[in-house]
Amino acid sequence: MPDLPVALDAETRARLIATLARRFGDIDLAEDSLHEAVLQAMRTWPESGEPDSPVAWLTTVAKRKALDVVRREDVLARKIAELHIEQGRPAGDDPVGDAVGEGKADRDDRLAMLVACSHPALTPSDRVAMTLRFAAGRDTRVVADLLLLPVSTLQQRIVRAKKRIRALGISFAVPDGDVLAERLDSVLKVIYLIYTDGFARSTGQDHVQDDLTAEALRLARLVQRLEPDSAEATGLLALLLLTEARRPARLTFDGLPVPLEHQDRTRWDGPLKAEGLILAERAAGMPGARTYAIQAAIAAVHAEALTFADTDWRQIAVLYRLLGKYESGPAVQLATVVAVGRTEGPRRGSELLGELAGERAFDDYRPFHVARAVTYRELGDHRSAAAAYRRALELPGNDAEDLVLADMLSEVTRA
Repeated sequence: MPDLPVALDAETRARLIATLARRFGDIDLAEDSLHEAVLQAMRTWPESGEPDSPVAWLTTVAKRKALDVVRREDVLARKIAELHIEQGRPAGDDPVGDAVGEGKADRDDRLAMLVACSHPALTPSDRVAMTLRFAAGRDTRVVADLLLLPVSTLQQRIVRAKKRIRALGISFAVPDGDVLAERLDSVLKVIYLIYTDGFARSTGQDHVQDDLTAEALRLARLVQRLEPDSAEATGLLALLLLTEARRPARLTFDGLPVPLEHQDRTRWDGPLKAEGLILAERAAGMPGARTYAIQAAIAAVHAEALTFADTDWRQIAVLYRLLGKYESGPAVQLATVVAVGRTEGPRRGSELLGELAGERAFDDYRPFHVARAVTYRELGDHRSAAAAYRRALELPGNDAEDLVLADMLSEVTRA
């Protein structure tokens, strides 16, 4: 379906699509009916005037058009029956309602859309595309730009994901209990991936893509608002806020990344930092605190240090070991070793990094080679540092980061 022909803000668009998709169980039908409702608004509002509640008007008209399509396809009875079974409503009830509100129904609509878009049956790239397109309500071209993809490629991903949702019968209902907790983990993972990709681009010229991190932060706020008693949803929001607080000091004026130890902490965003610290503390004390709550606690330790030298690396090492019980990938293993090295000294850090060097997962992991280069440099071993920088530069990364690494390589080569 083409993008909507009138200016609906992303939030309203996402709410409308979520409401219609949850009621009718079909994203295509939700999009098409909303598109037709907007076209009707463009024809009638100039003469009749804009209604008192445009959102309610669009919802009602879109509902009627969707029902017309269902009737034409001669499957009304089946669709209505499915809706009554799903929502537990009496047979005579209207399955949609006339407006998108701010109550439980709206909460369920938005959460159902997030869960469907982040379903584990979809590939990670498809989950990201679907979440930005429908849960965040962004137009196809905007999402393509955010993901640095041609529009045609993005459209193919979305079509593929829709077909999979339809073929597998993935529901737009909010799952209950333990199932919701499992699906919520997938939702949070997608948001985390979106933010991570914007925080340090894996390819391209720029190190940071602010519009992508902003979308992730907006989605994290939405999920935490929908699930305020979730330690992980609260922890993810805290983590993103505390990370985003560093944004003003993360780049030089010409867009090159600034390592944490060299950042001017007086430039960190105070309000974001304060909000993140409050939420991190709250998440740590909630039942079910795991991956994101622990990462938020680590970010909080960094945020509370007035200078890099004041950082409580011992506490960070303990927290990373705890995180390793839930996340055992290369990033956590490397971060644990770096924290121990900061606590016990570069020689110990070099020993631990040497132990990791024998594992295949680290050979193609750029941050590992950067960490080795920095450690060798601190030990005065410039030849080994240069070799580590060269290996890092052989691996994928964005152009801005490459420039910084090349400069560091030049420095140790001259030393």
